[in-house]
Amino acid sequence: MNTLTLTDLLNKIKEYNPDEVDIIKKAYDYADNLHKGQMRQSGDAYITHPLNVAYILADMHADRDTVCAGLLHDTLEDTDITKEDIRIVFNNEIAELVDGVTKLSKMNFSSKHDQNMANTRKIITGITSDVRIIIIKLADRLHNMRTLEFKSEFKQKENSLETMEIFVPLAYYIGAYRIKSELEDLSFKYLKPDVYKKIEEKKFKIEEENNEMLREMLIKIHTMLNDKSIPNEIKIRTKNIYGIYKRLSEGHKISDIHDLLALKIMVDEVDNCYRTLGLVHSLYNPVNSKFKDYICNPKTNMYSSLHTTVFSREGKLVQTQIRTFDLDKIASFGLTAYWDIEKGNARDVMQNELKDKYQFFKSLSELNIMFKDNQEFVEQVKSEIFSDRVYVYTLNGDVYELPKGATPIDLAYKISDTIGNTMIGVYINDEYKELDTVLKNKDRVRIITDDLSYGPGDDWYDKAVTSLAKRKIKEYSIKK
Repeated sequence: MNTLTLTDLLNKIKEYNPDEVDIIKKAYDYADNLHKGQMRQSGDAYITHPLNVAYILADMHADRDTVCAGLLHDTLEDTDITKEDIRIVFNNEIAELVDGVTKLSKMNFSSKHDQNMANTRKIITGITSDVRIIIIKLADRLHNMRTLEFKSEFKQKENSLETMEIFVPLAYYIGAYRIKSELEDLSFKYLKPDVYKKIEEKKFKIEEENNEMLREMLIKIHTMLNDKSIPNEIKIRTKNIYGIYKRLSEGHKISDIHDLLALKIMVDEVDNCYRTLGLVHSLYNPVNSKFKDYICNPKTNMYSSLHTTVFSREGKLVQTQIRTFDLDKIASFGLTAYWDIEKGNARDVMQNELKDKYQFFKSLSELNIMFKDNQEFVEQVKSEIFSDRVYVYTLNGDVYELPKGATPIDLAYKISDTIGNTMIGVYINDEYKELDTVLKNKDRVRIITDDLSYGPGDDWYDKAVTSLAKRKIKEYSIKK
């Protein structure tokens, strides 16, 4: 692997933000001086780590303050400078970002466990004040996972497990699929090395066997789109190793994984996404049950794309993902795509999008208010937000995300306090059901309300799963 240099970072910055090269060089020199003499377990000078973190951020076209904070992210923890020093030398934004990603001092805790819980909470809740804190932490974790071979086997497994439990869900929730997939594969490699190796070999063989067929499809679709004057770019994609493992562990055969092989088709505008869909279907027969329109109905992390699985000429299943160039940036990088799309206004757009459109943000804010104890908070986040989810529809087609095991009571309170407090019955997939029925993925739910209802029943608290529903039920009973 080639060693990254400051020149590489500055060249990357020049590609999209040439006016900020000087301050980024200043941040590098400042960090380099402070970390002088410190070494990584690999034997490299410590500065190579913040430099790589900054490069990962610059690769996402991060703004100046975020890249500077990436370079300085370990200075408060590992050197003698203070937050005030960073504020004076740079600015308040950079100081706040560096402080946001810095671990809490062990001096404030009676045990290592308490310190770990407090730090995990700080990482998770950093997103509520500034999403860039999480993005820097993800870049930090990504580089640490890329260089995990220099740690002991115990540390490798411990870091990998933490990555799967905390950082993979965070990457998913902000829509940063590229980081999520790489973190999954890197973690899986250390948690189940033998299984990882077997699937890696299978994946390589599948890519070799199908490369010619996929290239032929790519050229055919590309030619047809060009003939119709639709600007386009097409890429070949194979499912990541951990994604394949998950499907296999659910009992699927590798040949049944409908999105194992994929073509990613990018066009200029949304109307042309739908035109492209028709053109793809004119060339290749679709599997009707595998069509998804995430443009009209985005995922809860705002992923937007058309998905259709088609039969290749050889009878192989190939998923085609069709989206605009901007939607592709959001599909690959999530919220971080706004650095490219919105330029200088990106941070505010990211934060507002999070508050207004991302369901997990509201759930996280709710748990942060409810649980004062750090361990209780972390455990609740893992079980309620970072665990397996179900996605259910209301009658007008809105999608709601809930933890596995949730009931119509949880859904009612997720929609609004009023719906929850006036609910008297529920239809699931057009059948009348009990209020403690466990909701399943893709259920269609119609909640019956009555303004003259007596409010939540005495047994609702125990039937609810989410902290939000339990809190609202409790509040209503206190008011009665």
